Amino acid sequence: MSKQSRRREALVYHAKPTPGKIQVVPTKKYATQRDLSLAYSPGVAEPCLEIEKDVNNVYKYTAKGNLVAVISNGTAVLGLGNIGPEASKPVMEGKGLLFKIFADIDVFDIEVGTENIEEFIATVKHIAPTFGGINLEDIKAPEAFEIERRLKEELDIPVMHDDQHGTAIISAAALINALELADKKIEDVQIVISGAGAAAISCSRLYQACGAKRENMVMLDSKGVIRNDREQLSTEKAEFATHKKIDTLMEAMTDADVFIGLSMADIVNPDMLLAMADNPIVFAMANPDPEIPYDIAVATRKDIIMATGRSDHPNQVNNVLGFPFIFRGALDVRATKINEEMKMAAVYALANLAKDPVPEQVNIAYGETRLTFGRDYIIPKPFDPRLIAEVPPAVAKAAMESGVAKEPIEDWDKYRDELLERLGSDNKIVRLLINRAKMEPKRVVFAEADQMAVLKAAQIVHDEGIAVPILLGRKDTILKLMEEIDFEGDIEILDPKSDDEEERKNRYARVYWEQRKRKGVTLYSAEKLMRERNYYAAMMINEGDADALISGYSRSYPIVVKPMLEVIGLDQGSTRAATTNVMMTQRGPMFLSDTSININPSAVDLTKIAQMTAGVVKMFGMEPVMAMISYSNFGSSKNETAVKVREAVDYLHKRHPSLIVDGELQTDFALNKDMLQEIFPFSKLAGKKVNTLIFPNLESANITYKLLKELNKADSIGPIMMGMKKPVHILQLGASVDEIVNMTAIAVIDAQQKEKREKQRQTTSAK
Repeated sequence: MSKQSRRREALVYHAKPTPGKIQVVPTKKYATQRDLSLAYSPGVAEPCLEIEKDVNNVYKYTAKGNLVAVISNGTAVLGLGNIGPEASKPVMEGKGLLFKIFADIDVFDIEVGTENIEEFIATVKHIAPTFGGINLEDIKAPEAFEIERRLKEELDIPVMHDDQHGTAIISAAALINALELADKKIEDVQIVISGAGAAAISCSRLYQACGAKRENMVMLDSKGVIRNDREQLSTEKAEFATHKKIDTLMEAMTDADVFIGLSMADIVNPDMLLAMADNPIVFAMANPDPEIPYDIAVATRKDIIMATGRSDHPNQVNNVLGFPFIFRGALDVRATKINEEMKMAAVYALANLAKDPVPEQVNIAYGETRLTFGRDYIIPKPFDPRLIAEVPPAVAKAAMESGVAKEPIEDWDKYRDELLERLGSDNKIVRLLINRAKMEPKRVVFAEADQMAVLKAAQIVHDEGIAVPILLGRKDTILKLMEEIDFEGDIEILDPKSDDEEERKNRYARVYWEQRKRKGVTLYSAEKLMRERNYYAAMMINEGDADALISGYSRSYPIVVKPMLEVIGLDQGSTRAATTNVMMTQRGPMFLSDTSININPSAVDLTKIAQMTAGVVKMFGMEPVMAMISYSNFGSSKNETAVKVREAVDYLHKRHPSLIVDGELQTDFALNKDMLQEIFPFSKLAGKKVNTLIFPNLESANITYKLLKELNKADSIGPIMMGMKKPVHILQLGASVDEIVNMTAIAVIDAQQKEKREKQRQTTSAK
C-alpha cells in the first residue's frame, strides 16, 4: 500500500462511521420511566447521600472503581514529538481501547492544554475524584518525572506514567530470563543503555531493583556517553553518569553483556555486536525500526539473545503486556498507588509465565508447533490468554502485602475466574487468526475481484501479508477499480472469459470432463463451464495453481456451492459438507452449525456436523464444549426433531466419549451454566461454559446467527466450509470488507492445515 493510501485509510478509520475509537455505553436498564427515575432524579439522590456519609461508597455505587483516566498534554507523542493536546487525542483514545480489550477497564481520555508542571498537576488533582486510577501518557522528560512523583505523593489512587514504567517492566522480565539462558548474573553484567529519556531512566532504575549495579551501567544520549565530568546534566542523567573515560557507543559496547536500545534506528552496527561479550543480550527497542535490524543482528552473532519492539520478530517487548494488567490488579484491590513492589510483582509474573507450558491457542496464533522457553521465547506473547489470570493477581497480592490495598481479595480462585470471564468482551480471536495466517501466507483466488468490496479486501490481505491474492474477473474493471483505491503491486489478474486464458481453460475443461464424463458432462459443456468464474477458480485450486478460494459476495450460496461440490468434492473420510459461523459475543466466541448447507440433517448427519465443528473449534485453539440445541430438554418432547437430536447425542456419547457434548437442550439452558447445573446436574455440560451450538436444521441455525449479527451487532466469521477436499470458502451475499478479510485468513489457515495433513499422509504412506 502506498503511503498516500495508508494515510487515507487511517483517516477514514478514525472518521467513519463515527469519529473516534471509544464511546460511553450504559450498564443499567433505561427503557422505562421507572428505570430513568432510578438512574436520575429522584432515585439518584439515595446513592449520593450514601457517598456523602462515607466517601468510599463511591466505589460501591459508581463506575469509579473500573475507570482510568489516560492523561496527556501532547508534549511527547509517539515519534511525533510535541504536537499539542488536541493532536494527541487519537493516541489517548487508542490507549483507552487497549485498556478495554485486554483488561476490560473503562477509560476517559483527558487532554490537558498546558505545559506548565504546576498547572498540569493541579488539573489532574482536581479531576482525580472521578477516577479509580491515572495513566499518564506521552509527557516529555524531564517534566514527566516531576509530574508523576508529585501525583503519586499527593493522590490516593494508582498513578503510573506508562512511557516510563511499561517498557521497564516488560524488558526487566525479558532481561531476567535472557540472563538465565546466558548463564550470567545480573549483578555482574555490563549494561549499555542507548537513550536517556523517561523510558531509559525508568528501565535503568528497575534493572537496579532487580540487582544490576549502577557502576556497571553506561548510558548514552544524542551527545554520546553520559560521563560524570559532563556539565549541565539533568538530575536524572547525572544519576547514571559513568566515571569511565569513554565517549562513543563503540567503546561502550566493547565487552558489554547487555545492550538496551531506547533511542533511534540503525545506530548499532555488526562491529559493535562482535565487540560484545559471549552470549550478548540485545534489546533493540526503537520503534518502528530497531537500533540494528533483527536479521543482521542474528546473522552477525549466532549466540545473541535478541528482542525488539516489533511483532514480526521473536521476543517482542510490548507495553500491552503490562499496563492493562497492572492497573487491573491495582483497581481490583483499590490500591492507593502503584509502588515498586507491585511493579516487581508484574516483572516476575511475566518472567515466570514465559517458562510455563504455552497454551495451544498461542502456538496456533503464532504458527508454532510448540513455543518453549528459550532464546526465541523469553517473554510471553501479547495474545497469551493467561496474562489476565497471572499478572493482575500478582500485582494485587503485592499491593496487599505492601499495605496499599484498601479492598483485599480473599478468594483467589474466584478472582481468577472473574478475570478470565472478562476476556469474553474482546475479539482477540480475529487478531489470532490474522497473525497465524501471516506466518505462512497462501495464494488465494478472489473469484469476484471486479466487485469493489472484494477488491478492497484483497488489497488489505495483500498489504498486511495475510495472503497472496489472485484476482478473477473482468480485467479492465479490476484495473480501473485498483487505480481508484491505489492498489499497487505485482498482482496476478485473470479473466476466465478472455481469450488470453484459452490454453489454461482448455486444460481445465479436459480435466473436468475426464472427472465427470460419466455424469452427463460433455467436453463442450466442460469448456463452456470453464468460462464461469467459480468453475474456473475451483479448477485452479484442484490443479494446484492456487491454494484457496473465496467467492459468494455477489451470488446466492446455492449457486456458488454447486461448482465447489462438483469440482472439488469432499475430503477423505467426509460424507457431507457443512458450515459453521463464529460469532464474536460478549461471552466470547460462539460457534454455530450448520448455518448454510444442510436443510434438515438426519441424526447421523448431526453427528458428522458436530465432529467437524469440533475440529474447527480446535483449529482456533479452543476446547469444544458443545450443546445440541432443540426446543426441548432431555427427552421432554417426542417430536421427530427433538428425537433426532437426542439420537445424535447418544451416538456421540457412545462413539466419541471424549467430546464434551450434550443435549437435546434449549438455548437458554445451554448458555446459562448455573441454571443448567441447578436443573440438570447430570449433564456433561453442567457447570461448563458452552462455546459451540449445533442446531437441528438449517433454518434455526441461519436465523440465529443473522439475528445475533444484526440485533447485537456481533461480528461474524463465516460461514466456514467444513468437509471439503480443498480450502474453499463461500461468503454470505453482500459480506463486508472486514468479513471478507477474516474469511481470507480462515482460508489461508485451512490451506496451511490441509497441506500439513497431506504431508503427514504421504509420510505415513511412504513408511
